[in-house]
Amino acid sequence: MADAKPSNRTLADKLQSFASPLEAEAEAVVSRSNDPQTDGLSDNDTTKVQSWRVLRRASWLAAFYLCTTDILGPFNAPYAFRQNGYVPGVLLYVFMGGMAFYCGALLWWLYVKLDSDRFPVKSYSDITDRVAGRYFRLFVTWLLTMHRIVNVGTTSLGAAQSLVQITNGKPCFVVAIIIWILVGMVLNQIRSLHRFSWIASIAIWLNILVIFLSVGFIAHSPPNYASALAAYGIPKGPVVRQTFATYPFFERINGVMNIVYAYGGATIFAQIIAEMRRPMDFLKSFCLAQAIIFTIYVFYGLYVYSFQGQFTLPVAFQGVSHHSWQTVGNVLSLVGGVIAGGLYGNVGLKIFYVNVIEDLFHGPLLTSRMGRLTWAISVIIFWAIGFVIAAAIPQVQTLSGMVGAVTNMQFTYSFPTGFTFLYLVQQDATAADGPYKPGAPSRTDTWFEWSRWKRGLFGGTRATLIFKWVNLVLCLAALATAGLGIYGSGLSIKAAFNSAAATSFGCAPPV
Repeated sequence: MADAKPSNRTLADKLQSFASPLEAEAEAVVSRSNDPQTDGLSDNDTTKVQSWRVLRRASWLAAFYLCTTDILGPFNAPYAFRQNGYVPGVLLYVFMGGMAFYCGALLWWLYVKLDSDRFPVKSYSDITDRVAGRYFRLFVTWLLTMHRIVNVGTTSLGAAQSLVQITNGKPCFVVAIIIWILVGMVLNQIRSLHRFSWIASIAIWLNILVIFLSVGFIAHSPPNYASALAAYGIPKGPVVRQTFATYPFFERINGVMNIVYAYGGATIFAQIIAEMRRPMDFLKSFCLAQAIIFTIYVFYGLYVYSFQGQFTLPVAFQGVSHHSWQTVGNVLSLVGGVIAGGLYGNVGLKIFYVNVIEDLFHGPLLTSRMGRLTWAISVIIFWAIGFVIAAAIPQVQTLSGMVGAVTNMQFTYSFPTGFTFLYLVQQDATAADGPYKPGAPSRTDTWFEWSRWKRGLFGGTRATLIFKWVNLVLCLAALATAGLGIYGSGLSIKAAFNSAAATSFGCAPPV
């Protein structure tokens, strides 16, 4: 845990990290009052730029912890193998993992190209604004907020299932969800990712501990037949493993979307980079995180599926028959799950706050005293909506699949490739323009003329042209896959409600 903080921090640095946000902001504004980057900005805009600099304190190791905590969710990996089989499961994890790394690197590249002290990139929405315009930014901001709300609902749903198993069906399932929603509200009073990073490191080690413990438990325990009957309607019988799964098409698509969901974490990348002391170090953090995550997914998924076959549960460590072993996994995962939910809430709320409350409604700055109060109220509303979603769809595997199709597919695959294409088109279109001079038009043509489109679409070097169009093809392929996933996940949700014990806002648990 100590590794999450720089080893050379002085006592003064440590004391400063606990200074009030208002004092830190004031000191930053004074110390940079003559900064040429803010020349010409209004006092209000200058204050916004300076207050955002206060948050730039995370190290590359902190970024690694945050990336890993956000992406790592190994406990539905065995379920993805159950839905697809050995060969498709491995190939999908390799392909989706490679594409997730490529697209994450694209987001980092776009951030480096577009960020500046005067016009900082603070979130995914800012990247969208620079390459696709303000209207699409509003859509992406809305989608980001909904994505994070559903994520906190999903983690609360998993935590509630764990609590119900620990207590042998008590309390009522909907009450268990409320308990973890309240815990998330308290945890989300932390606003800075820098302060959240040491908590995030705890979640990583707890997840790894649960993995090793459940690997030992599953090897010495028959599947949890009762929970499999409640979740799938499958009676007790011999364990069946498939090289290529023969489930209905929509169930296999839902399994694919669970793999997409497992790699989904790109929504937080711009936020993490924006709060790093050295944004160029992000790629190092992301490489390390992605390598560890891929290894854990494939190992854990293959291992559990090999022992439990068709009885593999959506939350894998809950698939052991011994209640005491279930309890160990559930207790440890509760802590990690709540921390992950807190991280989702932190990022989702910050995106909403900066883009809607600050920019759209001209509300108080996040680092101000009034911003603290506004943040606290927003936390309550945010998690309350998450509760409604979690209680309305109490099957974590189908909800994860729908989230993967509707949001994760876009933020992890479609948008990074599509935005890269748009950026390169605009960059190549300016090749014939003169040097920029404030107040003096320097364009040789406009977007109403074919010559500008021709340069944008077909200009640049041969390597740039190939890179540009490959990204467009990947974007269209990701959008098509997302549409297929939405269809399959919708049918899976319908089937789950027809066969599972849990109902909306009910007491009966889904496992």
